Amino acid sequence: MARRIYHDPLHGPIELDSARPEEAMAMALIDAPPFQRLRRIRQLGPAFLTFHGAESSRFTHSLGVLQLARRALTHLERQLPDLAAHRGLLLGAALLHDVGHGPLSHSGEAMFGLHHEAWSARLIREEASLRDPLEAVAPGTAGAVAALLETGEAPHPAVGALVSSQLDCDRLDYLRRDGYATGMAYGQLDLDRLIAALIVAPDGQLAIHPRGRTAAEHYLVLRSLMYGSVYNHRLNVVGNWLLEWIVRLARRLGPGQVPADAVMGRWLWEPDSLGPESFLANDDVRTGYHLLRWREEAPPPLADLCRRLIDRDLLQATDVASLPAGQRLEALALAQRLCQQAGLDPELTCGLRERRVTGYSPYVGGLRLWDGHRLQALEQVSPLVDSLSRPRELAWLLHPRPVSRELRRQLAAADPRP
Repeated sequence: MARRIYHDPLHGPIELDSARPEEAMAMALIDAPPFQRLRRIRQLGPAFLTFHGAESSRFTHSLGVLQLARRALTHLERQLPDLAAHRGLLLGAALLHDVGHGPLSHSGEAMFGLHHEAWSARLIREEASLRDPLEAVAPGTAGAVAALLETGEAPHPAVGALVSSQLDCDRLDYLRRDGYATGMAYGQLDLDRLIAALIVAPDGQLAIHPRGRTAAEHYLVLRSLMYGSVYNHRLNVVGNWLLEWIVRLARRLGPGQVPADAVMGRWLWEPDSLGPESFLANDDVRTGYHLLRWREEAPPPLADLCRRLIDRDLLQATDVASLPAGQRLEALALAQRLCQQAGLDPELTCGLRERRVTGYSPYVGGLRLWDGHRLQALEQVSPLVDSLSRPRELAWLLHPRPVSRELRRQLAAADPRP
């Protein structure tokens, strides 16, 4: 019999006991090389360029999700004891939900054009070090975990909701953890009250008891604030744009001009034939090594993009969300002309990033209140939550520092508003 404790800065001691089959499974999964790889994947991608504390990993986050899922299930089992039969499935999915992330997490998805949910499912099905511990709990567990992560399919809707929903354990952990890592107090969630308020509705889906309404409102407000101040921060937008262009340009230049080892070569120029071994061989360490190497050995355009990222000589970002779509394109054209006049490559120094965001999406597994008699959508009884469901536009014009003053002067002169 073995016990293991992970001391987490947010959740306190996370204790696992091999005498419990599901926890023995979790210990084996944590020790598996594909899961250990998550130590080398930054949780927040290039956000460390803006928030110096944003150095936490997907490994740390995944352990937090495991702990929250275990707490939530223990609470729900008091209402519905039959949920205990799905403990292995839930803990496996909670622990492995991010095992398919590429370098720099979500930034890597945009850089290389992959989807971590699909890769998580594939690795669970094909990697024996992940599949075998899951199957040891109960035959078919590995396939069930893969299906839950890839499609949301679950044998019980409440179990599926704890892994993927508007109030899942993934979101509860990353909001609090990312707030802690970035120094943003917005992420101080009332996890105890939120978990205590979870209830199984008559249709089997998760709902919130009315006494947890304030905690749920607080959670949604904090989520909106974190997206506005951290995830969609203007310099995070710039960092992601640079990373995407680095990969795009490396692929365009080709293996004849861009030095790369065999693993990175497959990621860049043979992505359709990428297998589990090559996928798992890439992480922040290997990608970071290539960024350093390309700064020194790649053709000048690629070398300069890598230099900007490594030395944090980032592009500027001007908020143009208030401009109509046509005027945003005119602003981009203006920035490109100014760059050309300054002897800079407009394609690699100017960009327009637009995004439509909502703080809450009621039609995608929306939150509901259940008091034992009446089931209500949260936005119907909460004006605050209803206000979060209204979409808003984000638009950033990216440009280099040397043209910033003239660009902003001309944009201000062309603005008809008083």
